[in-house]
Amino acid sequence: MNDLKAYLAAKQSIINQWIDAYISQKSRAGQITRAMQYSLSAGGKRVRPILCLAAAEAVGGNPNDILHVACAMELIHTYSLIHDDLPAMDDDALRRGKPTLHIQFDEATAVLAGDALLTIAFQILSDPQYLASDKNQGTLEVIHNITTAAGCIGMIDGQVLDMVSEGHKLNLNEIKTLHKKKTGALIEASVFAGALLGGASDQEMLALNEYASNIGLAFQVADDILNVIGNPTKMGKAVGTDADRDKNTFPSVMGLAESQAYARQLIEKALHAIKSFDKKSEPLRGIALYIIERNS
Repeated sequence: MNDLKAYLAAKQSIINQWIDAYISQKSRAGQITRAMQYSLSAGGKRVRPILCLAAAEAVGGNPNDILHVACAMELIHTYSLIHDDLPAMDDDALRRGKPTLHIQFDEATAVLAGDALLTIAFQILSDPQYLASDKNQGTLEVIHNITTAAGCIGMIDGQVLDMVSEGHKLNLNEIKTLHKKKTGALIEASVFAGALLGGASDQEMLALNEYASNIGLAFQVADDILNVIGNPTKMGKAVGTDADRDKNTFPSVMGLAESQAYARQLIEKALHAIKSFDKKSEPLRGIALYIIERNS
């Protein structure tokens, strides 16, 4: 997709404006609101909400009809980053080139701001003004899928596995399981939501689920690689931290070159899964390639 950069920028702008307006309208001015806005304005790529919108477009849906769902996905993702950065977990001082939330404010504010973002996400998803629309009859199924992906058998379980396995070598299948939960689950849920609410057929849904499964894992492989060879200035955070913490990563198990090859294989599988889709799916193809070509 030749104009992927413009596509991503346009979607990021729409998502940022929607989130900013909703947070401003639905929250009370104060420290928690400032903390939420601090993390939300840190310059995230908005990959998950954009995937949600692009999946809807790919099956002929109107992305404007599900913008609220896409934005809820970003709030869930941002909450998870805030909590991951806490001293009790990864203890990171920088996120996207800025002090992490617990550094900028304090730990209690970071915990509560993360909790607030997660809660607001479901406030959005259950908002009667959206549930009343005939175009969003699948929202309850989407909510169930998101809670499964983000909860104790999905993203949270992945984070627990990541923490308890530090210093203990996992095999490749165990690492795949860990990261399909920690990173892949929410990416898969984003694509699922867009596809379902966009009106995907059963066949299209199967194809998009396969696409999402592969790019979700590829995203983490690429992150692991960047932690080894990335540019700290472009990434906005330190590199080499995975090795310092003795974390289980794809390069630590497979080797760097093999991990790079594996990421490409995953993207090839993702692209193959949607090969029968028409030009409306070009953004999905572009995003798949972007995942392994990005430098941050």
